[in-house]
Amino acid sequence: MADAKIKPQVYKDPRPKEHFDGYHRRVREHRPTWDYEAVRVILTPYLLGFFRARAVDTDNVPADGPCILAPNHFSFLDHFFLALYLRRKVHFMAKSQLFKLPLWPIFNFGGVFPVRRGHADQEAFDTAHAILARGDVVVMYLEGGRSRTGGLGTPRPGVGRLALETGVPVVPVALVGTEKTRNWRRGQFPRVTAHFGAPVRFDKLDSEPTRDQAQYASEQVFERIVEMWEAARGKR
Repeated sequence: MADAKIKPQVYKDPRPKEHFDGYHRRVREHRPTWDYEAVRVILTPYLLGFFRARAVDTDNVPADGPCILAPNHFSFLDHFFLALYLRRKVHFMAKSQLFKLPLWPIFNFGGVFPVRRGHADQEAFDTAHAILARGDVVVMYLEGGRSRTGGLGTPRPGVGRLALETGVPVVPVALVGTEKTRNWRRGQFPRVTAHFGAPVRFDKLDSEPTRDQAQYASEQVFERIVEMWEAARGKR
């Protein structure tokens, strides 16, 4: 039986850059507020009860100081599975198409900031830099968008670029099981596990990294995810 169909992705947001300035400004100036915890309280019974969500090696996430969490990406729920067991509040880089009703009020106060896919969006990187500069955590998906195949996708240079520009540790995260979360429509709820790997560290470059340098760094992190993801699937 085939998995539930997924709507085609929209790769380019037609709204102008200025439309998203307020979101960036809020995340740069404020940490997540009460609605971050409210969403956690609401979703935790669902994620634990239906998907039996659990996390492995969360102690690999630094207890303080800046870091980048770099997961693979299959589902809209990946944000929540990743953050469920973490004591630290995290800031998500999410595609700008999600910043509309009914989600934008939650995102606006929940530490989520937009990236305009299909555009060279320096603003998103500037916001990520601001978050890391104050010692917080940024989540950036390595594949850039959701894999549609049920298997891991291809790493993009964004994570590598941010790591080389900042020198902060990158924690690879293998999300296992979320490739089938849409099967809830058929009454199928896969078991989901978030595996947090040992931090990968890159020296901060004195100049802007080239695309090849950024891509290579992303691939180094992605190799860790592939290892964890395949090992976890082999035990199921």
